[in-house]
Amino acid sequence: MKRYGHGLVLGKFYPPHAGHHHLVRTARERCERLTVLVCASSVETLTLDERVAWMREIHPDALVVGAVDDIPVDLHDPDVWAAHMAVFRSAVPEPVDAVFTSEPYGEELGRRFGADSVCVDPDRTLFPVSGTAVRKDPVGSWDFLEPPVRAALTRRVVVLGAESTGTTTMAGALAEHYRARGGVWARTRCVPEFGREFSELKLAELRALRPEATWEDVTFHSEDFPLIALRQAELEEEAARAGSPVLFCDTDAFATTIWHERYMGTASPATGEVAARGRQHLWLLTDHRGVAFEDDGLRDGEHLRPWMTARFHTQLAHTGRRTAVLTGPHEERLAAAVAAVDALLAEGWDLADPPPTFGGGTPIPERR
Repeated sequence: MKRYGHGLVLGKFYPPHAGHHHLVRTARERCERLTVLVCASSVETLTLDERVAWMREIHPDALVVGAVDDIPVDLHDPDVWAAHMAVFRSAVPEPVDAVFTSEPYGEELGRRFGADSVCVDPDRTLFPVSGTAVRKDPVGSWDFLEPPVRAALTRRVVVLGAESTGTTTMAGALAEHYRARGGVWARTRCVPEFGREFSELKLAELRALRPEATWEDVTFHSEDFPLIALRQAELEEEAARAGSPVLFCDTDAFATTIWHERYMGTASPATGEVAARGRQHLWLLTDHRGVAFEDDGLRDGEHLRPWMTARFHTQLAHTGRRTAVLTGPHEERLAAAVAAVDALLAEGWDLADPPPTFGGGTPIPERR
């Protein structure tokens, strides 16, 4: 089997899937070094930077570069080919020895690069998936996606509320409900509240010095809250990479900003910055009314719950976060939560189509 010095794989990777990765890995095995060129159009939903970052993570042994290519696609127009090649050569100026594709245009692409054209699994027998199929039905294609892509597409649902309003119970119940649907949904995860673990550790550290200490003796500092928010976000990201198309979170960085207000009396810009980077889609606010207060030794008191509920509600609305308020007994709350989540999932992912191809054939550089 012939080996090459410098190989090239180019594609939209919109989004990248198992077929793309097989193509890249095959090329890497046959080349001393490999460049992967990610081409994106400005009309497409997933950004070029996202796709480049995903491909770099998944293929660290290849050089991954990106280019914006908004030129119309017409495989039978030499001038259009020349315009695309100008984009490609600007991104990959070094000589190319082999171009690896799974498309009919591979021969012409190789000729224009002055390189061999190597065709890999053109009938998609090893991985029956395409970018078009993933965009149309991410759930049905979930097993063909790598962790960073899954994390980006996962619909993230946050359950938040005042103390002792059932957030942990609700988040767990929702995860169990969707796991019961089977298939890809069986991997649905629930992210625990890191703030509680942090609080337990604070109390334990204090009791190591003063065995008689209680929760009332614990002191929080402003710098604690960005740390809590960051770790919460990390746990969420880890779960999204390994889970199903929906993820349930028992609080998030946004909720941590409200807890900072509760303990410090002011907003926390640093915690707010963490919250602003979040990728959540739906917030389920558990009302305190109708839920008995239970003091588990890490709670401040029932009298604070009305203020917390109101503050969550106000800030969720002020920041434009999609919210459903859960009221009534647990069964009613769960039914309302499932309805809100199902409505979110039913909306789909709304991934825009790439630019159309004129003159027939497969668009450059989409792998269908």
